[in-house]
Amino acid sequence: MDDYVRLADRIADDIAAGRLRPGQRLPPQRAFARRRGIAPSTAGRVYGELVRRGLVVGEVGRGTFVRAAPPAPGGRALTEPATTAPVNLELNYPSAPGQSELLAPALTPLLRPDVLTEALRPAAATGNAAAREAAAALLGCPDPARLLFTGNARQSIAAALASLVRPGGRVGVEALTYPLVKEIATRLGLTLVPLATDDDGLRPDALAAAHHSAPLSALYVQPTLHNPTSVTMSDQRRRRLARTAADLEIPIVEDRIWSFLRPEPPLAVHAPRLTHVVDGLSKRVAPGLTVGFLVVPPDRVDAVAGAIRSGGWSAGRFALEAAVRWIGDGTVERLVAAKRADAERRQHLVRRHLRDFAVRTDPHAYYAWWELPPPWRADTFTAAAAAHGVAVTPGPAFAVGPGRTPDAVRLGLASAAEPELDRALRTLAGVAARGRTGR
Repeated sequence: MDDYVRLADRIADDIAAGRLRPGQRLPPQRAFARRRGIAPSTAGRVYGELVRRGLVVGEVGRGTFVRAAPPAPGGRALTEPATTAPVNLELNYPSAPGQSELLAPALTPLLRPDVLTEALRPAAATGNAAAREAAAALLGCPDPARLLFTGNARQSIAAALASLVRPGGRVGVEALTYPLVKEIATRLGLTLVPLATDDDGLRPDALAAAHHSAPLSALYVQPTLHNPTSVTMSDQRRRRLARTAADLEIPIVEDRIWSFLRPEPPLAVHAPRLTHVVDGLSKRVAPGLTVGFLVVPPDRVDAVAGAIRSGGWSAGRFALEAAVRWIGDGTVERLVAAKRADAERRQHLVRRHLRDFAVRTDPHAYYAWWELPPPWRADTFTAAAAAHGVAVTPGPAFAVGPGRTPDAVRLGLASAAEPELDRALRTLAGVAARGRTGR
């Protein structure tokens, strides 16, 4: 056996025995080589072997850190064993009890051959009169003519940004933002500019400073139940932000996909000439058969509709017809009521299990932002959680721009069944406590 493998085995044993804890930093490779009396190249092979085994992670400029320590052989597990089925707190799609039974009746008429033939044709970005009236009623839009439709809310965001910003343009976003916005920006060739926030959401002065540094072509913002922090802007902050955007003539893309859980007047009421409101049915109803909504300024309907067509982001007519029926027969309203109650029950579990930690959330939200206790870092805690059968989203997934990423994780509360969520939160609390106390 090669020397570097024997050395890697010894470190692996230390990790397994708990002598090296998750999040603990290993010495620099040159220092390790000196202590062991080996060549720096051999030290590099040792560290490389540990990375290959998934025991450590290296970060340029920061060092090499232990990822996750498995329970010591024969010892009592801290929590449920990792052999239990994994609980995924990365996905976040709520489902109400009896949801399928509620949704099915509206689909039955669409399955008649004569109706189905028409329902399978492509839908226009403007939908039809029935779709516009139904969506306007759902969203509280006073002018149905301003409504456009896409396949989902992500496509609505893409269409709005594509219609507003040329490739190479700058888009202001909260410093922590919805990860798929980063992917959309990359595909469209846009530059995201992180803007500072506080406990009341995005700061208007940060928007102004960024724009004066180099003009912004648009602003993407989540004023209600911001993902991942759950912050909801006060009315005063919305007014100030809208006034700043109006003074600087910066168009706004307002993401309201989670607003059904906490009804608040949209930012658009304070800046109707500038704001493109994004919403959809994936969270209200279900992700598999969904529709995205866009409420745009009157003079922007043609431009955004053109972006929807050129991007291939049109809604399916079958989904649009189903949405009209679900909205009209009260199904969406009943699902929203059930999911609001469900979110509140799940938040109760968060308060029960994580009350001793720094968790930012909202009683109505389906997610929580956990600022981890030292010595945990986002990557090592994510690895340790995975080793105990729980998947979480590390904070850096939401970060925009350079600089230190937050030592935090987002917990998606919607997808797991309540008993699984209860078990997962209890497990995560135990993992975090062990790292904090050094046990």
